[in-house]
Amino acid sequence: MARYASILELIGNTPVVDVSALSPKPNVTVLAKLEGRNPAGSVKDRVALSLIEAAERDEILVPGRPDQVLIEPSSGNTGIALAMICRLRGYHLKVVLPSNVSPERRQLLLAWDAEIIDSPGSEGSNGAVRMAQRLSNEHPEWTFLYQYANPANPFAHYTTTGPEILADVPEITHFVAGLGTSGTLMGVGRYLKENKPGVQIWAVEPPSGEMVDGLRSLEDGYIPPIFTDNRGAEMLDRKVVVRPKESIEWTRRMTEAGLFVGISSGAVMAGAVKCANTIPDDEQATIVTIASDDGWKYLSTGAWSDDIDLVVERAKKIIYF
Repeated sequence: MARYASILELIGNTPVVDVSALSPKPNVTVLAKLEGRNPAGSVKDRVALSLIEAAERDEILVPGRPDQVLIEPSSGNTGIALAMICRLRGYHLKVVLPSNVSPERRQLLLAWDAEIIDSPGSEGSNGAVRMAQRLSNEHPEWTFLYQYANPANPFAHYTTTGPEILADVPEITHFVAGLGTSGTLMGVGRYLKENKPGVQIWAVEPPSGEMVDGLRSLEDGYIPPIFTDNRGAEMLDRKVVVRPKESIEWTRRMTEAGLFVGISSGAVMAGAVKCANTIPDDEQATIVTIASDDGWKYLSTGAWSDDIDLVVERAKKIIYF
């Protein structure tokens, strides 16, 4: 059994599992990379560590100085990952969090001593971003890592997630992931395009005006700077729309493969199925998806037990993930 000097050494190298039982076609293999196995429970562990390490290399942050304050907007996972790392590094973290996030999110942030600043729940993650930007301008002494514009975000995936996927699944033909900050798509996409140019990169997004938290529609008015900085429109081969009800349906169906994952993972699986349906019957394809986190943080939502229409309606008021 390996021995590790720090929990941070457990970030990355997550397993890939075959979920082809959910594939609509026998000629299409579907695999899920289980990012919930990271120590703080999500793919954002990679990003948070990359953001902080980049700031330390640039001497913006110095480990062990509790007078240093970081501020970051989050609907949950990035804030949770940053809270864990800041606790270890000795930084004080302020997380701008929509007031209507699920209670598990709030409790995890508090467990790692993060300070929560509530933003209006009705404004969602975009409102949290706006408030964090304003507070950062008012307090220039605080460090604003800003995952939506920081190149350390896609860099984390270019240097870790992408190489891991290609090493584990050299036969990959399609990569399907959710469009949020766009860091995963931009980082993994660039790595795959450079090292296996034929791979297609598909993004999953909700319809404009509809909420699948953790994902965003670029038509809703906010385009993450790292998307434009990395020429995202050229990087993507296709965007596929997945509605809230589909996301929850496929989150539930993931349990058929033994996986208890978060709702954005269900949305991505729904997108992967739509991708599989485009593959001709006489061709072989291997789709790799990202399961961003596990389902434990969403039990209070009733997503697996309540009437699905009730869950969808409730999601308009509560940010699940």
